[in-house]
Amino acid sequence: MKLIYKPFGIILGILAGLAGRQVFNVVWGKLDDEEPPEATTEEAPLKKVVLAAALQGAIFATVRAAVNRGGAKGYAHLTGVWPGEKRPDPK
Repeated sequence: MKLIYKPFGIILGILAGLAGRQVFNVVWGKLDDEEPPEATTEEAPLKKVVLAAALQGAIFATVRAAVNRGGAKGYAHLTGVWPGEKRPDPK
């Protein structure tokens, strides 16, 4: 049953990426009128490049975790099988 979740998880990952991009664009639009700079944009200040990258990473990770968790809960509700680990690995 867990293998059946794989394609579902891939689709959720794609949707999470699209949603994360939209959220980032909205948040960045509130912070700056310009497009977020790429790391290779010559005249962009380092501070702005790093801020954009950190913000984008945080938003993508948060949206991805929320979407994946929701998908796992929905899958478990429909099938009665949790698609991942039951507990975190002890250190």
